[in-house]
Amino acid sequence: MSHIRYTRALADEYIRLYKSCEILPSKFEEIDKIIENILQHRIIYEETSEIVGIPWYFIAAIHNMESSGNFTKHLHNGDPLTAKTVHIPKDRPKKGKPPFTWKESAVDALRLRGVQRVRKWTLPRVLYEMEGYNGWGYRIYHPYILTPYLWAGSNHYISGKYTADGRWSNSAVSKQCGGALIIRRLEEKNEIKFGEISKSPLFFYADSPKKRDFHVKKLQKFLNGFEGIALRVDGNAGMKTSVAVKKVFDFYLKGDPRYEEN
Repeated sequence: MSHIRYTRALADEYIRLYKSCEILPSKFEEIDKIIENILQHRIIYEETSEIVGIPWYFIAAIHNMESSGNFTKHLHNGDPLTAKTVHIPKDRPKKGKPPFTWKESAVDALRLRGVQRVRKWTLPRVLYEMEGYNGWGYRIYHPYILTPYLWAGSNHYISGKYTADGRWSNSAVSKQCGGALIIRRLEEKNEIKFGEISKSPLFFYADSPKKRDFHVKKLQKFLNGFEGIALRVDGNAGMKTSVAVKKVFDFYLKGDPRYEEN
């Protein structure tokens, strides 16, 4: 099975895409219905999360992508729980006899993917594992298309998808709301919170005027939109910018002596 290695550059790409992601207005109602259904069943996701040792919201997003949040289907691929899986991966779960409960099938699906070995679930790691769950075919064979498994329903996706295992169409359009949109909407509604934004190279601590950055200017403009913050937009992520970041995001810029690793 083809695999893409998790790197700093890839993590930065996920952060950039996530922060610039805009849910299409035509998908507002649909994504909110998805979130409502997820929150109604949050306890099930949390119970599964405790068994496997991974975030409940990752499980919820995968569940929606694989079977539209249907608890009568395998998390592996959306096949019915009344039998072992027929589609890839086939004949799962290996242990037990059908009909399976959703939770026992979900635990098998997640452990099969090895996600329980992930030590730190930062935002980019969540998106990486989610893309890997669906497979790396888009990134390897169609790199000009951002996978709809993450980005469908946003400004990052127009068309192009696998219509079946190994069958590609440039004109086909995914009708789903991608997994990144689910994570984004959960964060917008304050149901989850990520703190690893500070690990993006957009944020660094530097009093030296030689270290100026266009992206830091964008950050400073953003911070100036909050009451009580007035920064010179000079691209220098120094003491005042770090303090402003602390006020808005509750952490200092990496490199600031007061910064603490999460």
